Amino acid sequence: MAAFQDGLPPLREVIRAHGLAALKSLGQNFLLDFNITAKIAREAGPLEGRRVIEVGPGPGGLTRALLAAGAAEVVAIERDRRCIAALEEIAARYPGRLRIVEGDALKADYEALARGAPTRIVSNLPYNIGTELLIGWLRLPWPPAWESLTLMFQREVARRIVATPAEVSDYGRLGILAGWRTEAHIAFDLPPAAFTPPPKVTSSVVTLRPRAKPLACRLERLEQVTAAAFNQRRKMLRQSLKSLDGFEAALAIAGIDPTARPETVPVAGFVALANALDAQRG
Repeated sequence: MAAFQDGLPPLREVIRAHGLAALKSLGQNFLLDFNITAKIAREAGPLEGRRVIEVGPGPGGLTRALLAAGAAEVVAIERDRRCIAALEEIAARYPGRLRIVEGDALKADYEALARGAPTRIVSNLPYNIGTELLIGWLRLPWPPAWESLTLMFQREVARRIVATPAEVSDYGRLGILAGWRTEAHIAFDLPPAAFTPPPKVTSSVVTLRPRAKPLACRLERLEQVTAAAFNQRRKMLRQSLKSLDGFEAALAIAGIDPTARPETVPVAGFVALANALDAQRG
């Protein structure tokens, strides 16, 4: 395992010294190989002059990679109090460049954290809250305060994020929301053995970059439409959308075949459907 020349001890020593056995309840799976964390940092693009927000840094492997890659500041949001002392050692090595925020990442004010500097979000996300965090970042006012997202997910979640109607089994609400607001791709996969402890699934690093001008649409309506459609994804839209008043006229206005199944309708089709429903309500 390669090491940075940053004067800090190897991560396995850090974990032993601070008693940082990974907690399943917090979705922790640590990346200890600096070659891998450095690869993730490179995928985020040039970091000089950028602020990076990292969720769930744990013992700080990715944190150190981001700082070594030149990030002007890393804001590390960590819920596990056991990890704070280890992160403070990194902060001492990089004076003024690591801000530690102890608390729940789901409750953080990301607009405020990003204010005042070009910001990227780069994280090996806890698996148990990764999707919820992503949806929250996609819901921020647009264009968002962040320049890009470089995030680790379970492979099956990553496939849903980047899916189009060409990937019928993976395409759904998450892919529509991500595809509407961003351009997303899977950068690379990591096997379970890359983590400590190893999870039971393959993981993927996904990069999402915001679209400056997504197709005009009201987010709340798009979420409502996709929720109804994919709640019964095996049914035709004329069946799955019955809970929405005026859905038949909206399908006609949007030019969508009522016998189509939701996984065959592209993002633009769902946007048109959402807009048609809104138009009927004045």
